[in-house]
Amino acid sequence: MGAYVIVGGSKLSGRLKVQGSKNASLPIMAATILNRSKNRIRNVPDIKDVHVMIDILKVLGAEVSFSGNELAVDSSKVSIWEVPENLMRKMRSSIILMGPLLGRYKKVKVSYPGGCEIGPRPIDLHLKGFVALGANISESHGFIYAEADKLKGANIHLDFPSVGATENLMLAAVLAEGRTTIRNAAKEPEIVDLQNYLNKMGCHVKGAGTDTIKIEGCSIEDLKEVDDYSVIPDRIAAGTYLAATAATRGNIVLENVIIEHIEPVLAKLREMGCDIKTLEDKVQLWVEKPLRALDSLRTLPYPGFPTDMQAPMMALLSTVEGTSIITETVFENRFKHAEELRRMGADIKLNGNTAIIKGVKKLTGAVVEAKDLRAGAALVIAGLAAVGKTVVEGTSFIDRGYEKFSENLRTLGANIERLN
Repeated sequence: MGAYVIVGGSKLSGRLKVQGSKNASLPIMAATILNRSKNRIRNVPDIKDVHVMIDILKVLGAEVSFSGNELAVDSSKVSIWEVPENLMRKMRSSIILMGPLLGRYKKVKVSYPGGCEIGPRPIDLHLKGFVALGANISESHGFIYAEADKLKGANIHLDFPSVGATENLMLAAVLAEGRTTIRNAAKEPEIVDLQNYLNKMGCHVKGAGTDTIKIEGCSIEDLKEVDDYSVIPDRIAAGTYLAATAATRGNIVLENVIIEHIEPVLAKLREMGCDIKTLEDKVQLWVEKPLRALDSLRTLPYPGFPTDMQAPMMALLSTVEGTSIITETVFENRFKHAEELRRMGADIKLNGNTAIIKGVKKLTGAVVEAKDLRAGAALVIAGLAAVGKTVVEGTSFIDRGYEKFSENLRTLGANIERLN
């Protein structure tokens, strides 16, 4: 497992183009199974999770090429409806393949997925939705089987606005007979991107971005190839670079952002005293005055503050005078980075799903370990702001979601090296 070696103290400064969205690319890649045809997708990030999904698509029978952030998938020869266990375990979001495989073949077999250890993310909501569409589900020996004579449109009310469940049910319902309505659906921008992709393919989906999504089912014969589609920018990567710049009291211009998508993060950075200017698809952040602590930062489903930005913000708030309070409402067990930040001198107390952060004058370099993707990014941010040398072990987690992370930070003036 690799490590980043960081010598802190350099202010980040410069311009950076934000990568395509990880969380939009993966469900869109899963959707390519549906049309039995060619798909060409641009702005796909060159990250580990995308490569795992490529490996899965190839095992299922698709022809895939990936170069320069452009992905080509021909799904006409896909013939397998079983996702290999070893690949499922590498990435939790591989569960998103259940929907399109069930839609296309009316049967699917997967194992319980793997990925980051950030607490239970039960897939009951996915399975309940498939049952509503007419599937029979059985579980044995760590595998989940779903099959149906045919899928029929249904009224589905999600107990929680789960992003994964919303996407999986959309992907199954587009090939069901009749209308499906998903209520209490997640509203994340990545779901709007999936809707746009499905509609470009010939599906009939509307309502993404609201809490009610309506899908008119069609047949595979109605679907056509997608010759050119561009994935939205990654709002979490954008937020991470903004937090890193704020932590080093630097000055950055990010290009290829959708301002509306990062507004929940910008609002908190403004509240802390960061100077922020937005123009079309660009945002500039700089710090001239001492930053302020946050009385309350609460993670919520979109358009609330994203849980994926909680760890990077904790690293930033550790460097800000005063007491900040973070409440994590989306995932249990998502404070693993707090212990590692404490090794660097951060003053953080945990009480259930609440973290109380008292800013310190300076963080100090230490050897720390990333336990998940966003925790890894947080530790890198802390290392950039710290005095002395920090070693962040567990780069494989960070590789899951950030394209050319250390290269991009070096471009902005960071003293960071990667050891493999």
